[in-house]
Amino acid sequence: MLMSLFPVAPAFVRRRGLLALAGLLPFTPALAADARPLQIVGPWEITGLQPAQSGFVFSRLQVAETLVGADERGALRPALAQRWQVSADGLTWRFELRPGARFHDGSPVTAAAVLRSLQPARVAPGLLSSAPIVAMEAEGDTVLRIRLKARHAALPALLAHPSTLVLAPAAFDAAGRVQSILGSGPYRITRLQPPQQVETAVFEGWNGGPPPQIRRVAHLAAGRAETRALMIESGQADLAYGLDPASLQRLRQRPALRVQTVMLPRTVYLKLNAGLPALADVRVRRALSLLIDRAGIARALLRDPGLAATQLLPPSLGEWHDPALAPLRHDPAAAQQLLAQAGWRRGADGRLQDGRGQALTLQLRTFPDRPELPPLATALQAQWRQAGIALEVSVGNAGDIPLGHRDGRLQIGLGARNYASTPDPVGTLRQDFGPGGGDWGAMGWQNADVGVALDTLARLGPEAPRAAELRRRVVAVLHDELPVIPISWYRQQLAVGARVDGVILDPLELSYRLDAMRWRA
Repeated sequence: MLMSLFPVAPAFVRRRGLLALAGLLPFTPALAADARPLQIVGPWEITGLQPAQSGFVFSRLQVAETLVGADERGALRPALAQRWQVSADGLTWRFELRPGARFHDGSPVTAAAVLRSLQPARVAPGLLSSAPIVAMEAEGDTVLRIRLKARHAALPALLAHPSTLVLAPAAFDAAGRVQSILGSGPYRITRLQPPQQVETAVFEGWNGGPPPQIRRVAHLAAGRAETRALMIESGQADLAYGLDPASLQRLRQRPALRVQTVMLPRTVYLKLNAGLPALADVRVRRALSLLIDRAGIARALLRDPGLAATQLLPPSLGEWHDPALAPLRHDPAAAQQLLAQAGWRRGADGRLQDGRGQALTLQLRTFPDRPELPPLATALQAQWRQAGIALEVSVGNAGDIPLGHRDGRLQIGLGARNYASTPDPVGTLRQDFGPGGGDWGAMGWQNADVGVALDTLARLGPEAPRAAELRRRVVAVLHDELPVIPISWYRQQLAVGARVDGVILDPLELSYRLDAMRWRA
């Protein structure tokens, strides 16, 4: 019975079509490793040049830098700022720039240039907009001063987010729009063809570390996971991100390929419009959660039983994961009781109806960039149908979910949220669950206690005496009221080709760590 809820197209049908598609891809003959670039293929398109749109692409490719970086454990480290300090009252931060840093056009990295880049990041949806900034000022050429109206210990973590990438003054047109990507990282762009292609080469003026051994890199956005798998399988790619479980199973059998994995601070979840009459009732939201067979989804679709979410924030987020919380469970009988208490009864056709005879029909938007999402939507559709709930599924673009949040038309969005897009998760959580919610967070729901707790954490920092209590309070309310419904946690899977060594998976997804890679001997 379980497997019928997770329909999968016959493998031979999918594979024959994709082999034909792969035949259309440009064939690159086998050459010496350094004669052609390191080829990366992933699902992420360049949707625009503004850092708030596609900054993560240029951050991962190490083309542009932020003031602050982070290591694989989430600890802050110097990037364009070699050091920073805060005043005793917590209201003034000074960031001292790395001496001798230059942009790819040869111009120096100055405090004025950094200031020019960061001004747009202060506008929503940039995370820096959540900081209580009074003013940003250049102190000579080497120091950026940021003055606050209230303490904000999370400020350095916000300055590690890709929306705060620092670009050269020449990157902007007269209206302040980004017209080219002129960063200061170890790689410079040699070719840019949005939305799919970027090519880079080593920037000889880089002074932030040893020169990379990989001299050239090419990045291709390919929408289908099966296409990405075929590219790595055929040798047309060296690194393939965003692979589906079926392809991964096949690739693991290839001796020349390696599959690397890392748990990410990312959760696959349902974003609910709690402003709708049906979803405003917490009993309905709890019932929808109880109807989800997370263990079945993790086993049959994701092929990784350990990914079934028991709460919103995964264990990889450390202190934000509360093992004392009662795990989310699958209990259709309890769900039916809650739905009945909320006034929903089965009609003659088996569908749930309210007292006026209106059926409970919901619309869900998702996108294929993460290959597990469309089949997961189909599984939810089947599971909720058994309870009498009709779910209409629309597979479009990732941007459809934030667009639906802003125009108010979204009912349910199925997505995957990285809760550590900055090293301190409080920045992302404030964006999602603060007043008014967020593009990828709450919609039509707010809780004053959560807002106050998140504001306090941002002000005092993660090591403050009350921090643990405040974190527990936040996760408990989100667990109880379910403004978003967790489904599964996330494991990044990367297939590595035979030519390359030194590959490191960044759990924060800020960088591909290209400067650590080398060609295999």
